[in-house]
Amino acid sequence: MRPNYFAKILLFGEYGIIKDAMGLSIPYRNYSGALHVPEGAVTVSQRLSNEALAPFVDYLQELDYQGELKAGLDMKRLQKDLSEGLFFESSIPQGYGVGSSGALVAALYAEYAKEPLDLSQELPARGIAQLKEALGQMECYFHGKSSGIDPTICYLQLPLLIRSKEDLGTVDMPATEVEGKGAIFLLNSGNPGETQPMVNIFMEKLKEEGFRKVMSGQFKKYNDACVQAFLNGDWDPLFSNLKGLSRVALEHFSPMIPSAFHALWQNGIDSNAYYLKLCGSGGGGYILGFTKDLDAAKAELAPHKLDVVLRF
Repeated sequence: MRPNYFAKILLFGEYGIIKDAMGLSIPYRNYSGALHVPEGAVTVSQRLSNEALAPFVDYLQELDYQGELKAGLDMKRLQKDLSEGLFFESSIPQGYGVGSSGALVAALYAEYAKEPLDLSQELPARGIAQLKEALGQMECYFHGKSSGIDPTICYLQLPLLIRSKEDLGTVDMPATEVEGKGAIFLLNSGNPGETQPMVNIFMEKLKEEGFRKVMSGQFKKYNDACVQAFLNGDWDPLFSNLKGLSRVALEHFSPMIPSAFHALWQNGIDSNAYYLKLCGSGGGGYILGFTKDLDAAKAELAPHKLDVVLRF
């Protein structure tokens, strides 16, 4: 039985990690995916998954031919399994910012890497950085550009703290309460988003000096303070900085926020009942929310359904 690879949520650092802000990513076990080779009759969904894998494997094969594939995959075995119907069975919604392509990349690496990173040993920062680079190269097939963070968190299945592009490692989560009043939640925008167009918008905005100053100033200040406060379980400073981060996002990342949610976003800032932020690249998919009072947030956001990630 091949293992399941869970979804992920980047709690902090979306877009910021491109400009050396801190990032914090956690596994999200409500969704997962696993590779299989069919043993009996092939279903339509299995056939479609196999057909979708074929061009991705071609991309990896081309990198391997050129001697540039960093993941060191056993391409011969991968091609053989693909010809026998290899498919990825996944409950992770695509285009929702929770790592659908990351889980697939992690599963392929785990199954076909000749020397995968050994998770039973203590994980050195350099080893994780090399893994991120190799998996990022694989995931570029889906997004055009990938930091490698998503497939790395999906492979490690541990919270990951990103201090910079080269400085990242696993981290302990703060103590939380299963029935706590506060919560982190997901809000479904109702439509998937596409990563590459959103990243392109961001890269264009970075050409403006004013936007670069926002990223290195306000965004980084609020974002990094949120990471530190969250890891320390300091909820009051977390929420004061979240308010600033949410405001910066609404002002400077409005193309990434579905227009139907601009008013709800502003309402959270005005009412302090909740604060919203991007989940992944935006443009659709999930929106991430934080609240000190889950019942109050539910009332404010009705009739939208909230998927609770964790409570504190």
